[in-house]
Amino acid sequence: MLRFSNIKLSIDEKTEAVQEVIRKLIGNREWKSFRLVKKALDARNRNQAYFIYTVDIELPEEEKILPQIEWNSVELISPEPELNIKFHGAPKNRPLIIGSGPAGMFAGLALAEAGCKPLIIERGEDVKKRTSSVQKFWNKGLLNPQSNVQFGEGGAGTFSDGKLMSGIKKDSYTSKVFAELVEAGAPEEILYLAKPHLGTDKLAQIVANIRKKIESLGGEYRFNQKLEDLVIKDGKIVAVKVLSAEGEYEIPAESVILAIGHSARDTFEMLHKRGVEMQSKPFSVGVRIEHPQELINKALYHNFFKHPAIGAADYKLSVHLPSGRSAYTFCMCPGGVVVAAASEPERVVTNGMSYYARDKENANSALLVGVNPTDFGSNHPLSGMYFQQEIEHKAYLAGGSNYSAPAQLCKDFLQKKTSFKEGNVKPSYTNGVKWGNLDELFPFYISNTLREAIIEMDKKLHGFNYPDAILTGAETRSSSPVRFTRGEDNQSPLKGLYPCGEGAGYAGGIVSAATDGLKTALKILDSNHL
Repeated sequence: MLRFSNIKLSIDEKTEAVQEVIRKLIGNREWKSFRLVKKALDARNRNQAYFIYTVDIELPEEEKILPQIEWNSVELISPEPELNIKFHGAPKNRPLIIGSGPAGMFAGLALAEAGCKPLIIERGEDVKKRTSSVQKFWNKGLLNPQSNVQFGEGGAGTFSDGKLMSGIKKDSYTSKVFAELVEAGAPEEILYLAKPHLGTDKLAQIVANIRKKIESLGGEYRFNQKLEDLVIKDGKIVAVKVLSAEGEYEIPAESVILAIGHSARDTFEMLHKRGVEMQSKPFSVGVRIEHPQELINKALYHNFFKHPAIGAADYKLSVHLPSGRSAYTFCMCPGGVVVAAASEPERVVTNGMSYYARDKENANSALLVGVNPTDFGSNHPLSGMYFQQEIEHKAYLAGGSNYSAPAQLCKDFLQKKTSFKEGNVKPSYTNGVKWGNLDELFPFYISNTLREAIIEMDKKLHGFNYPDAILTGAETRSSSPVRFTRGEDNQSPLKGLYPCGEGAGYAGGIVSAATDGLKTALKILDSNHL
């Protein structure tokens, strides 16, 4: 297979024009297959913007043809091997999966394809009912602690921008994830866009379709059912206790995949009491910063900020400061909204969300400061979780104790002044904001780092310190506050328990969590633990 890279076309040219370029480069030969691998925007030049393409084609006698091609960026590559999931058949005690976020879904899919008929236990609701519960919280402040932005089918990523970028290397696992998403209804463009995203509206249907596929293969979902306890004998899981509306019951279990997400705090507590090995880990906290989307478009796309081919601009910024602290933007949502993402009473948590069209007036992003166990004031494995809870409760009180969020104008935050009203940016936070001073929420080193970061980031993205930009607090769920111990077989020292995904501290986004779920399922299959 031949890979052609760095094919540059004007943003005014359609994607199909790439085929004509390739046809000329190979002397009008007929290809056996043609695949668009990557499409990325280059808008650094104020006077011209391009799409940069990478393409794979299959030709007869490729080694002979390659020296004849007059193109610097072409190479002979081997096709990527497909992930091979062997059929095992259903074991006596079918594997249990706790949680139906990306890790749980894709672990379930792999086990279902292997004939193991997995049972997926989910404390929240199916995605349709869950969406209704989330809307009740956003519209009326009625929080369902078991089914919300954090808990329920699809996990926390369902109410987000649905970004599919990942820091992990693309391989047969990530290819499997992307292929299954497309089969479940995602647009095929996610297979080649440099910055693919799905949007919360598409994600809801996609996760429902993946569930239907798992069920068609013999898997089973049980919603509104929560892991309450583990039954352990001689250092190994023999059963789990599950709480449903009808009461508590026990399920025999030999292999339990723990895919509980980063916010299952009561489950973290139970597992700690049961002696499951875990450690506190670094994560990040901060605020959501909200700008007019047009300001971001102009700063990044210059003269082409209104061109229909390029859509809403996004950014990713980071700074390392003289204090030794670092700050960065995370989960940037072009044309999105800031949403209430609490999962516990009397806590305020912010997150960002976009629909596929990314057509709302504002852009928002988490603006975060890295914290580590030395900041938590304790050596307890759950000290980071308690650190999060303290900030979230302060945000609840500062927001008026009704799930409104405390907010402050950027200019006031930089000058350490209290805000009293909005400026030229209308806050989008779903449950309303209460103007005030965000210094009330954080230790001084976090507030000071945020101020320094805003000034430094403006040097990289002009307008980032826009005076009327809105800071909304608190953003605390960037990643799990704990990491569970596991070996090369992805198994905890407690035999039969397989921690995976974001909640276990081994992923950071939809794709990495999904691939970790896949890998964990295959580890179980390969080791014959079923």
